[in-house]
Amino acid sequence: MKLDPRRSAAFLAAIDAGSLEAAAAQLRITPSAVSQRISALEQDMGTPLLVRSRPCRPTAPGARLLQYLRRSTLLESEFLAEMTGDPGPARVTLAVNNDTLATWLLPVLAPILIDEQLLVEFILDNQGHTFSLLEGGHAVACISGEAEPMRGCSASLLGVMRYRLVASPAFAQRWFPAGITRATAQVAPLMVFDRKDAMQSSFLLTQFGLPDGAYPFHYVPSSDAFAEAVRLGLGYGMLPHEQCAALLQSGALVDLSPAIAHDVPLYWHAWRIQPPRLDRMGAALLKAARAALLPLDQP
Repeated sequence: MKLDPRRSAAFLAAIDAGSLEAAAAQLRITPSAVSQRISALEQDMGTPLLVRSRPCRPTAPGARLLQYLRRSTLLESEFLAEMTGDPGPARVTLAVNNDTLATWLLPVLAPILIDEQLLVEFILDNQGHTFSLLEGGHAVACISGEAEPMRGCSASLLGVMRYRLVASPAFAQRWFPAGITRATAQVAPLMVFDRKDAMQSSFLLTQFGLPDGAYPFHYVPSSDAFAEAVRLGLGYGMLPHEQCAALLQSGALVDLSPAIAHDVPLYWHAWRIQPPRLDRMGAALLKAARAALLPLDQP
């Protein structure tokens, strides 16, 4: 069996655009034609490939096909570029965690993207969930807290992001005048990134035995806004060293638990066989990240 390129393109467009209507506009055909091509592809494969929801999402077999199509599209574009001698821009989709994108990633990645003429699309999620975006075919590489690679991929340690439990001086004086304790943690407002954020709750559970729901909290699902909310005294929470070091030094923030740091190892996951530009990008990113982040055994 050979994959029909028009049917494959319709499947990819539906995933990327999020709906059959948007895919039709992208491909300049009718939504009915998109649906028919995807149905024909499903008949070819002998299994459902697309959940026609909003947004459209792949089934488990569809995710495997999506992985293949992402890689084959990149490999084809690289091959044609080599044959014509004109590399031109290529698009890569990277799954990364919010704090990484808000702090160290862009300064080290931007020169690489410029040199390699790569157009990037970032998909943001918690570092514990970016791996599933690679696994599901939505990204061609990811930065994840997961150490073990999936089949066909490699996982390389980038380094460690260190987090500190911080608050504004006024907040600390109001809620923790004698330091953070189990009793004061039960009443002081905590900053939580989103419903996937387990970092803050893990600290309170480990240090004080407080389960979820035993304290008040805010949801602020933006790295920059989260840090600003802490600085403004809305609540207290974990911030990466890269975000809070200068604020701690200036006195705009105080470390509520200076003896305890929360370290998050980050790994670069990529396919073992990939286009040369992505391979060079990964190698350059590893080198730059290891200079920007802490080593795994940093005390």
